[in-house]
Amino acid sequence: MRAAPGILLAALLVAFAPAAAAAQQAQPQLKTLSDVLSFLLTNRAVQTDDFVRDAAAAEATRATVSTLLLAELATQPPSLSSVGLAYRFNPTLGTVERASASFGSFFTERSLTAGRGQSALGVSFRAASYQRLDGRDLRDGTFVTTANQFRDETRPFDDEKLTLRLDSRVLTFTGTFGVTDRLDLSTAVPVVFISMSGSRLNTYRGAQQVQATATATTSGLGDVAVRAKYALVAAAGGGVAVAGELRLPTGRTEDLIGTGKTAFSALVIGSAERGPVGVHGNLSVAGGGLSSEVDYRGALTFSATDRVTLVGELIGRRIADAGRLTDARMPHPTIAGVDTIRLITEDTSLTSGAAVLGAKWNVARTWILSAHVQLPVTDGGLRSGPVTLVGLDYAFGQ
Repeated sequence: MRAAPGILLAALLVAFAPAAAAAQQAQPQLKTLSDVLSFLLTNRAVQTDDFVRDAAAAEATRATVSTLLLAELATQPPSLSSVGLAYRFNPTLGTVERASASFGSFFTERSLTAGRGQSALGVSFRAASYQRLDGRDLRDGTFVTTANQFRDETRPFDDEKLTLRLDSRVLTFTGTFGVTDRLDLSTAVPVVFISMSGSRLNTYRGAQQVQATATATTSGLGDVAVRAKYALVAAAGGGVAVAGELRLPTGRTEDLIGTGKTAFSALVIGSAERGPVGVHGNLSVAGGGLSSEVDYRGALTFSATDRVTLVGELIGRRIADAGRLTDARMPHPTIAGVDTIRLITEDTSLTSGAAVLGAKWNVARTWILSAHVQLPVTDGGLRSGPVTLVGLDYAFGQ
């Protein structure tokens, strides 16, 4: 473990490298991911003869897309669930012993705390590639943002389509310390890497022309989370706990890796374990940050052996005022029989959910290797394909 501080320092130095962005076709210099997104959404060629509406629709769309990106990239719950190895002092034996046969879950907290004087450090790596936005495919060139269409025709004669490729990689460092047998303090420090590339294609009566292309990469510290958890009821085989979390605005908002606002949440935790099987449930409410939010999580754990725990989870969230993209059709102001179709924003909340399947393996002594895959089960907001995560934890103090 002596090399751990050096490894951590090296990772942070690489992560804090400045963002880079580039645009093609002699466009102005773009410095942030927000710049690239605005450029791709506002560089329009479809003639609608309504500049005011176009500008308002483009700005509303940009704001909603940014919010949906932040909801997925900057406000995901960190993997800060209870430490895998929890210990309690056994007065009969005069030593500490494992408090649970399970190593716990990934995102769902269990009521069990680490134990007085016990601590753990961990690192995890999460990779995601985003493919859909409010049900629209981002990659196949079918995402229409503006179009003109004759009412007696089935397809627009003039449209613009957006293609966007967005990938994220998140390296998260976690730490937990047992202040007492009932109180834990934890923190999560995410380092975020994002790459974005996109193009805007205008098609007029079958003739196609690229209107804009842009690429950007960025990296840096995300919003740091600090949490305290207290066990209200601690009993063999289960319990009830509460937790409070503060998320600090340490990430850059302009690069979509931070919300720019302090967020806080309160969490109620319930657990029950019998033999190798454990059931855990969480309900939390949050304020500040991006918006008010309600989260729910549930986990089923099974200790297949004394060194392997299998985990299945369902996690969901409802973010107020996130907005949703929809199409609006209005008569063209100067061309008879033609409707203009614009992408606009509806004021509504965002509900999303995912299933998590994985395992935790006690590879040696107090080292735990974790791996899981996260599968979206809803189509609202920014959606990815399968998200993978691998992690390594080390427990001290035994």
